[in-house]
Amino acid sequence: MVRKYIFVVGGVMSGVGKGIAASSIGRLLQDSGFEVTAFKIDPYINVDAGTMNPTEHGEVFILEDGTECDQDMGNYERFLERNFSKNNYMTTGSVYLSVINKERNLGYQGKCVEVVPHIPLAVIEKINFSLSSSKSEIGVIEIGGTVGEYQNILFLEAVRILKLKYPKDVLLCLVSYLPLLNKDNELKTKPTQYAVKTLNSAGLQPDIVLGRAAFPLDSKRREKIAFNCNLRKEDVFSAPDVETIYQVPLNFKKEGLDRLILEKLSLRKKADSFRKWKELVKKIAAVKKEVSIGIVGKYFASGSFVLTDSYISVIEAVKHAAFSLGFRPTISWLDASDFEETQRDPAQIKKNLETLKKYHGIIIPGGFGSRSVEGKIRVIQFVRENKIPFIGICYGMQLAVVEFTRNVLKLKRANTTEIDPATPFPVIDILPEQKINLEKKDFGGTMRLGIYPAVIKENSLAFRAYRKSHRFHLGPEEEKQARADSKKLVIKERHRHRYEVNPDYLKTLEKAGLSLSGLSPSGRLAEIVELPPNTHPFFVGTQFHPELTSRPLDPNPLFKEFIRTSSRRTSKNNKP
Repeated sequence: MVRKYIFVVGGVMSGVGKGIAASSIGRLLQDSGFEVTAFKIDPYINVDAGTMNPTEHGEVFILEDGTECDQDMGNYERFLERNFSKNNYMTTGSVYLSVINKERNLGYQGKCVEVVPHIPLAVIEKINFSLSSSKSEIGVIEIGGTVGEYQNILFLEAVRILKLKYPKDVLLCLVSYLPLLNKDNELKTKPTQYAVKTLNSAGLQPDIVLGRAAFPLDSKRREKIAFNCNLRKEDVFSAPDVETIYQVPLNFKKEGLDRLILEKLSLRKKADSFRKWKELVKKIAAVKKEVSIGIVGKYFASGSFVLTDSYISVIEAVKHAAFSLGFRPTISWLDASDFEETQRDPAQIKKNLETLKKYHGIIIPGGFGSRSVEGKIRVIQFVRENKIPFIGICYGMQLAVVEFTRNVLKLKRANTTEIDPATPFPVIDILPEQKINLEKKDFGGTMRLGIYPAVIKENSLAFRAYRKSHRFHLGPEEEKQARADSKKLVIKERHRHRYEVNPDYLKTLEKAGLSLSGLSPSGRLAEIVELPPNTHPFFVGTQFHPELTSRPLDPNPLFKEFIRTSSRRTSKNNKP
């Protein structure tokens, strides 16, 4: 099989949209009949993304095999509708580690191992393994960071080596930003010219330039970029801001990007199955009704700015579910510290809590640590008592259990041992095997990570949501291994946590009215908790992360059920 490589790099600034561009290119080629895989290279010394702070790096995305990786892997899965693995992700740290381990094992047979060429060659080796193991014809490889940074120069060297060896099979695409100083000015091409010049200094010439800007590129801007960057005008494409990222493949297709890529790689289109994606974008554009969702988190702040990338999969999952049901979501970022006594006086907290009534639904996503925990618990109590649709994810579920134990079971000092190791009521406790990891200070890649099964009880909200969504069901053989009694519904979802609902409290919680609607096959671990529909319209907590498996053409069923219920909340006092 002839392999084709499309490298996507960024110019001028970070966050320019390389991941969406790479995902969109992959989607277009996939819909043209090719087997496509995606690959992300992160220029960090971290071996994986698991130890990175979300306010600095954004969300940590979890793959089925438990790999903790960059959020762009989530974009790849959502756009290409396929699951990826550790074979599709690399960091500077991981490639150095692999080279060092190979040297220690005499894998280089006594050679003097050097940064160049051995690091770039190891990069190429892993990319090739990704293509061969997935039986893909085309690999779309995103190189993180911005050209000109010291951190990614070795990855650019890998591109240079590949392009030298296979000139007809390697395509380099630069996604570069064109700033607009004010509305009366013009889009400036000079930063893009410098980005191309920087690429040239690394021995590379882009084949295609995607011009990111607030507005579409006009003919004059394309001409300037082409003339100054040694390109044809038809090699310069416009990538303007759009209302939804799912419109990007459609815009690229209208401009003929897929045709040019196939032409440059000497490929012929095998099929044209873009209809589904086109219908999705058309459906999104036609949506008029709104549903208002509040997300209560603590990873929003980045100085004076809001960093939504910390919860990007949750945001996209809300959008997928809302669009599929004919609603346009309006999402508000609510800082959990606004509901804490240490941050606000009681009267202000009460006022802040009352504002929650204007939302159709409330989400508390995952997280770690003690900051703003009491604020989240206050929010959970308020939405439970005021019957506001609620979904708590991972830590959000654990805090929902803490709140229920404190205010329904009246065990006021109940807590998670993550926050209070000396609590007399450790309703949330660390997994036994995780205690060993913490004692050893072995934090990287040691949580409960990846796909795990859950047995769903009949006549529950979770059962109603998942029963028709076969993508989440275990296959017959997997199901037999997961549970001897395979008559009940067994689903699979992705996890990332060290703490669990303490098994010693399961019976007490259920007796008090908290339904354990999803359990591990052993029955020992709580995977889903919920309040019965006769006591609350939608109050669900999941130990797993349902947002990670949501896709625009196939929303996660729990989010879909959450949005469906939330949209019905339309009384006079609750309109957004």
